[in-house]
Amino acid sequence: MAKLRLGVIGAGSWAVASHLPELSTRRDEVEFVAVSRKGPELLERIKSQWGFEIASEDYRDVLDAGIDICLVASPTRFHHEHAKAALEAGAHVLVEKPMTIRPTDAWDLAHTAERLGRHLLVSFGWNYKPIMREAKKLMQEQGIGEIEQLMLHMASSTRELLLGTGAYPAASPETIPEPQTWNDPALSGGGFAQAQLTHALGIALWLTDLHATEVFALMSAPYSAPVELHDAVVMRFRGGAIGTMDGGSAHVNAGDNKHQLELRVIGSEGQFHLDLEREALWLFRAPDTNVRPPLEPDAGLYDCVGPPHALVDLALGKDVQNCSPGWLGARTVEVLDACYRSVRDKALTTIESEES
Repeated sequence: MAKLRLGVIGAGSWAVASHLPELSTRRDEVEFVAVSRKGPELLERIKSQWGFEIASEDYRDVLDAGIDICLVASPTRFHHEHAKAALEAGAHVLVEKPMTIRPTDAWDLAHTAERLGRHLLVSFGWNYKPIMREAKKLMQEQGIGEIEQLMLHMASSTRELLLGTGAYPAASPETIPEPQTWNDPALSGGGFAQAQLTHALGIALWLTDLHATEVFALMSAPYSAPVELHDAVVMRFRGGAIGTMDGGSAHVNAGDNKHQLELRVIGSEGQFHLDLEREALWLFRAPDTNVRPPLEPDAGLYDCVGPPHALVDLALGKDVQNCSPGWLGARTVEVLDACYRSVRDKALTTIESEES
């Protein structure tokens, strides 16, 4: 059987540190065909290291090479342009998070993939891990009734990254992240919310199937940071549920750089708790159902192994689940966009969704 032809648009630090090694060492079904990024010297080095046939600073050369699957890991500002072009070229696409900056663009990608019959995945690595699959199973099979309230918290070692004084701990030393990719709002859309709360929302909205309708947010940018380091958010969802979300830029080496990510949910018939820092998973359903599945040590550690493998399997026609579909990415973008609009306007902000 012919191999899947892989194209990469935006071979940045995370793509080189995570996606390419994973596909290179574990997927014989994939042929590395074409890669694009800015910087001719680094581009040539990546071409040589990973055996790409074509390397160009123009992403259209990647599409012209004829590809079956595409990794889009360019700066967020370009995700819509690059991912839509790849979909229209016939490729199944994995796009880095956040999916886009604007909700209109995010929903356009989701609708385009559906119209063309292409698979679209967002790079929410946690959603594919065993702890998250177990959490999803609990919420689907046991449930907690109608959701009434949730609390979502996240903190991670992004302080230096967002200040432009360093990289994130898992960055590739060969391709250190360019500071402006993270701390220029024109490229990133913002700070901690875009860089990390997109992960938290990707988990919370996946497990609860909630859809936000109103948001009020506060943000803090100490040290004259170009983007916010800390976020505090209040949300209302369809059906009347309310919730809070907060995020903070922790220091490098604090807690061995392990992410803090916790979700607590109260429903009409029970409660749910997920804590990835402490490896805790619990569901209570009245009157006496208490479920605490056994978890492996470090079950909550982050990796992004799942999304690229799911991309390959789906492109091959295998019966696997897309745990980070386009609609999920678009719902997270809706919340993030509303947060920044709320801060700008100093007001409760309404989400006018384009989900069909």
